[in-house]
Amino acid sequence: MKSDITTRDIDFLKEKARIIRIEILKMLTEAGSGHTGGSLSTADIVTALYFYKMRHKPKDPKWRERDRFILSKGHAAPVLYAALALSGYFDKSLLNTLRKLGSPLQGHPCSKMLQGVEISTGSLGQGLSIANGIAIGLKLDGLASRVYCLLGDGETQEGQVWEAAMTAAHYRLDNLCAIIDNNGLQIDGYCSDVMCIEPIVDKWEAFGWYVIDINGHDMEAIVNAFNEAETVKNKPTMIVARTVKGKGVSFFEGKVQYHGITPTREELERALKELGGDGG
Repeated sequence: MKSDITTRDIDFLKEKARIIRIEILKMLTEAGSGHTGGSLSTADIVTALYFYKMRHKPKDPKWRERDRFILSKGHAAPVLYAALALSGYFDKSLLNTLRKLGSPLQGHPCSKMLQGVEISTGSLGQGLSIANGIAIGLKLDGLASRVYCLLGDGETQEGQVWEAAMTAAHYRLDNLCAIIDNNGLQIDGYCSDVMCIEPIVDKWEAFGWYVIDINGHDMEAIVNAFNEAETVKNKPTMIVARTVKGKGVSFFEGKVQYHGITPTREELERALKELGGDGG
């Protein structure tokens, strides 16, 4: 499904994604710990959600009619924090406190400490079940709000994910849209070596989902996929986003070692040059 989004809109989103990547790298370098690769690979997806698709109010985080975002792959917290800060949920200066003692920006999102975080996540495999519950609750309350849940591809090796997949299809949760950050790498190596998840599209279709297969770094394709998902009736939607681990920085891209380590100061300087600046 093609949207009526303009070239100017797409350019705006691409610029936001660029700035989000910069903020991710800066906060991770300052923290000295965290997850670089999977935060960068999801930047375009999260940008499209927070700055185009989702209905939300940064000044009213508990707005009843808001759309909900669940970061099931909670270790990618930096991308969520950057999006929340740039959306206006909190002052951007707080990003410098990532993973520091007493900071609300924990290593994994904590809903008790930070406005805008719907639910605490980090134990892999649980996010889609949580999203199901929220989606059912919204339907029971008669609300038109939607739920978006972002999973890692390695995360889909968890059995609970497939229980949740069956549940969502059984209850015809057409207000639920899940996204897989399909970058092909997980902490121990290639997903295909650790526990192959392909044929990923066929599997989700077999579980009763409507599946959209896209390039997860093509902003227009991402926007069109989210718009298409809204038209689907009587079944949940899965967007398989084909991404690159560490996307945006050439010397991080496709390298498993950057799953859980942060840039050095020298690497940050090189990365900022590639990204064209030091933020917005």
